[in-house]
Amino acid sequence: MTVADLPKIELHLHHEGAAPPAFIRQLAHEKRVDLSRIFKSDGSYDFRNFAHFLSVYEAACEVLKSPEDFRRLTLAILEESAANGVVYSETFLSPDFCGGGDLLAWKDYLTAIQDAADEAERKFGITLRGVVTCVRHFGPEQAKRSAHCAAETAGEWITGFGMGGNEAVGAQGDFKWAFECAREAGLRLTTHAGEFGGPESVRDAVRDLGVERVGHGVRAIEDPDLVHELVDRGITLEVCPGSNVVLGLFPDFAAHPIAKLRDAGVKVTVSTDDPPFFHTTMRREYEMLGAAFGWQVEDFAALNETALNAAFCDEETRARVKKRLETS
Repeated sequence: MTVADLPKIELHLHHEGAAPPAFIRQLAHEKRVDLSRIFKSDGSYDFRNFAHFLSVYEAACEVLKSPEDFRRLTLAILEESAANGVVYSETFLSPDFCGGGDLLAWKDYLTAIQDAADEAERKFGITLRGVVTCVRHFGPEQAKRSAHCAAETAGEWITGFGMGGNEAVGAQGDFKWAFECAREAGLRLTTHAGEFGGPESVRDAVRDLGVERVGHGVRAIEDPDLVHELVDRGITLEVCPGSNVVLGLFPDFAAHPIAKLRDAGVKVTVSTDDPPFFHTTMRREYEMLGAAFGWQVEDFAALNETALNAAFCDEETRARVKKRLETS
């Protein structure tokens, strides 16, 4: 079995950001919405930088307006993930895009997404769990509404809470109420930090919000004391190398700090972030990392073990996924 063919676990996937461009174009055609501005001539998403990426991302969401849209989207995402060997995935879901933060609407969207996830598990053998996310640049008050939605639907399927969005807006600590609300509901916590924010943003995420995982977190490599703290605290990083390269954090895979972080003892995992935007898949991430660092099957098996242990799922699900890793 080659590295690319290994079964894989993905912990950092934005639901709307995983929408295949062809799917969004088809939906726009059905709804007679002109989204030509967000696509290149070859049909792929068109953006210049991270700020523009966020605006294109939100523009694509203009046609995702009903539970049925999200049901279809979920099936499309999971079919693609499964085709790349993913056997377990956690997806970031925002009530802001699923009902505008209204609890009753959120529950309708969630029912449709879960139904699609169940169908995909039967068809493709992939298990999905949801991590509710607030959007940082929408502000702390809107984050409270997202946290309320998360708390009210916490359980076997909604297992975590986190935050995405523009790191340049506000501070991690501004969102403490939302994270405490989610924690009290029994949800596990993660947040984006250390991508465009420097190492201090990672330290703030860990200390101010009490997260056990950090989305990206790669700028921690710039602060040796922080690296030691991540090791001591057992924090897991949801690393998305291809995304980091496309957005200009690092010039190529060989320059990416994932190997240095791993060698220092930090728990690292591999994900795609927003795969069609960044022209990547989990298969490609494995191939590129193997080529850059000489990692072999046993290295990726260890990464998957780290991801499985860090997954926000119940123990019954964890055991089931472990068997898939062992028998695939």
